[in-house]
Amino acid sequence: MNCIIVEDQLPAQRILKKYIEDMGTLKLLGTFTDAIEAMQLMKSTEVDVIFLDIHLPKISGIDFLKTLSNPPQVILTTAFPNYALESYEFDVVDYLLKPFSFQRFIKAVSKVESKKQEFSLGANNQEIKEVYAKIGFDHVRILIDDITYIISDTDYTEIHLQDKKLVSSETLRYWEELLPPKKFMRVHKSYIINTSKIEKFSGNQIYLIDQKTIPLGRAYKSNFTKKIL
Repeated sequence: MNCIIVEDQLPAQRILKKYIEDMGTLKLLGTFTDAIEAMQLMKSTEVDVIFLDIHLPKISGIDFLKTLSNPPQVILTTAFPNYALESYEFDVVDYLLKPFSFQRFIKAVSKVESKKQEFSLGANNQEIKEVYAKIGFDHVRILIDDITYIISDTDYTEIHLQDKKLVSSETLRYWEELLPPKKFMRVHKSYIINTSKIEKFSGNQIYLIDQKTIPLGRAYKSNFTKKIL
């Protein structure tokens, strides 16, 4: 997997480079001291995972994430634990608290590898008819045409079907990548909708055929309008 490091502290850079080299499954494309430099590379090169520090010059790691409409997988690295809750709003893979061991680094990267395999199933097969959602200790079969919308609530997602609701431990990012993009679309930081269930939309509101109203986020409005119209 292609990866980059966005970290302004040289000791932390050296540790991450050593861990990446020892891991063997990662290809380091570059190391950057601020997010602006990293943006330039990401415009022309596919990046699978970012090792991102939160405290950076010019723009913080969190603010950097807010600028990315379709970010790669992100592993945050920081010496400050108080940002953990806010960071998971952006579906980060893991949150490494400095100093972290090689074993802890491996655990974080293994989550990326697992998600990448799962995401590829959806990307390579856009005509899938069903998926399995992890509900508690079970994996429940869901027909994708039955999904009306999915909403994120920090630690879990609610999958709203035509006649019931399921609570899954998977993130909204997981569902965004897994579900066929021809039928499903993220329209808000907390919502994915089945576009075939749209009755109408007006301003910043989307009205579904089950009379549910979904907010249309400003960051998603332009892409949504282009796709629908």
